[in-house]
Amino acid sequence: MNIRAKPPRNSLAIGVGGTGRVISYRKDIDGLRALAILPVILYHAGVPGFRGGFVGVDVFFVISGYLMALLISGEIADGGFSLLRFYERRIRRIFPALFAVLAASSIAAWLLLMPAEFIYFANSLKAAALFTSNIQFDKESGYFDIGAQMKPLLHTWSLAVEEQFYILFPLLLLVLHRVAPRRIALVLTCLLVSSFAAGTWMLFRSPPAAFYLLEFRAWELLFGALLAFNAVPRPKEPKIRAGLASVGILMIIGAVSFFSDATLFPGPAAVLPCVGAALIIHARDEWGPAGRILRSRLMVLLGLISYSLYLWHWPIIVFGRELAGRELSLFQALLVLPMSIAIAFLSWRFIERPFRGRTSPVPRTRLFVGAVVVVVAAVSLGKFVKDNEGVPGRLPASIQRVYASTFDKSRFSLPPCFADSDVEGPSAADIRAGKLCTVGVQEEGNPLFLVWGDSHSAAMAPAIDAAASRAGAHGLFAGHSSCPPLPGVQLTPRGSTERCGRFNEAVRDLIQSHHIPLVFLVAYWPKYVHDSEMPNEGPFFDQSVPPPLEDRSRSVVASLDSLMADLEKLGTKVVLVSDVPEMGHFMPEAVAKAMMRGEPTDVAPPLNYIAKRQALSRTILTGLATRYGATVIDPLPSICSNGRCDSVRNGLPLYKDADHLTATFATELSSLYVPLFSGWASR
Repeated sequence: MNIRAKPPRNSLAIGVGGTGRVISYRKDIDGLRALAILPVILYHAGVPGFRGGFVGVDVFFVISGYLMALLISGEIADGGFSLLRFYERRIRRIFPALFAVLAASSIAAWLLLMPAEFIYFANSLKAAALFTSNIQFDKESGYFDIGAQMKPLLHTWSLAVEEQFYILFPLLLLVLHRVAPRRIALVLTCLLVSSFAAGTWMLFRSPPAAFYLLEFRAWELLFGALLAFNAVPRPKEPKIRAGLASVGILMIIGAVSFFSDATLFPGPAAVLPCVGAALIIHARDEWGPAGRILRSRLMVLLGLISYSLYLWHWPIIVFGRELAGRELSLFQALLVLPMSIAIAFLSWRFIERPFRGRTSPVPRTRLFVGAVVVVVAAVSLGKFVKDNEGVPGRLPASIQRVYASTFDKSRFSLPPCFADSDVEGPSAADIRAGKLCTVGVQEEGNPLFLVWGDSHSAAMAPAIDAAASRAGAHGLFAGHSSCPPLPGVQLTPRGSTERCGRFNEAVRDLIQSHHIPLVFLVAYWPKYVHDSEMPNEGPFFDQSVPPPLEDRSRSVVASLDSLMADLEKLGTKVVLVSDVPEMGHFMPEAVAKAMMRGEPTDVAPPLNYIAKRQALSRTILTGLATRYGATVIDPLPSICSNGRCDSVRNGLPLYKDADHLTATFATELSSLYVPLFSGWASR
């Protein structure tokens, strides 16, 4: 096929005002779009050498700000600007391809995603249709959030930022043209500086908010907008223009090559690709080396289809991972680019173009009615999926049975027994008064024992409960999400430290006031001694990625040592419960998907991998137990043997997620605790 990359009548770089004003088409801007989109795709696909490819989005922001400011200000100056016509153009530009991607992604999600994943998808579908997905993804960046690599519509956050900007920006320019036409560049500069400063400040307060929210990214769009007002004189000398454009390309390539996920971003780091894009736009180089590259036929073609290319590539990657059941291999990652280009070209030719331009066969009224219909349809579908808890009935019965392990929780994992991150559950006053859930038998008088810890204590509590009930022992449960029994330790996130401090102080007071003779300390020990969870916790696990092993245990050892010494003075015996093996991915989903693909369900990490991860925490617990005469309970041999760990028994996963046992399997571990309670009963 002979594909000619000539400027179409409906390219974004062309804008026609009501008075006939035309913004001349610039091939180099379409070439710049290509320079922006290619690194984004290769970065998302995991191709080596493109660790900073995410900066392509920042380049797009600068381009968009420039073109929209040029178009709007020109039409306002000519007296031909219309908000209705402006939003009509935005709908023609944005909606057709976007909703084609939303429809295709919804079908794939219905067929491939597990219920919890499908609920996340439903929320993002509603948000994408309403152009609020950046706000949605900022809200989701929390403790129980699924991995970003599993969200097919994650990339729509940037569209939401742009559309939110374009709700406000035309109104701002209308006001400024009326009240301060000579101060437009100054006002935009002040807004730019304010947004940049706020974004840099927020980067250290809430990185997700700094990344996703309009107020902290608006400076990049404003940076491009200032170019439209000639805030900086354009050089006339061709050699200078060629030099500026070349420097601009090098700045973008430098950011792509040397930035990575570890780069503090956006903030000051985003200045590099934004200035690079601005230099290229401002230089308007036609015959220099940069200009010849950007104006080449291939780059222009890729720029013309860049919007569809951006929309389609990420769902292709996400659902490709789903079908493969693992991260993409290098060969598969390299296939993403040509596949995305092929689909994007078809999308641009047959979905985008028919709706764009003044000669489009789709009239305005039909366009607006259709836009409302597709938005309502997308929101309705999202609501249906959420209201029906991910529609588990679409899955085969055997898959539903396996996936149901996700919800196999005991009362100890839920309020009022358990204090979650939203501070639902027993208060500090309740704890001090002993108003806690009973473990074992219910009876009057002071409890024999207390189970104290974070969410891993809640997951292990059914085992202790069953053993205590068999022995006729009465105890209490004090568990709090992400709060280990480590008084005074600085926790990640740092905001948890004060909250957990109040909880732990109340538990310690309870032990003293009620003279509790036996305390079980249960926690996610490897996480705290390494200050890190396992890598890539999601449906995929890659054992070639070594587990986090950095020794961050000094404060943990000091706190636990101090606590055990304190409990010894109170006459309280301590039982240290070593942590269960971490699985590295969500087991019900991983097992269910393996079944759907007809693959083995033995998806747990090998024992040697787990042994490396647990070595430090086990050494610490054993050493402290020896020092204070404490008992250590080790559940690992009940899960792992002969060099491997079990992921499934009797057809059901042993874990409800990546590191919490199901209540059903935890109960089967009661035999670990029976001898201990028998010993206390004989005293």
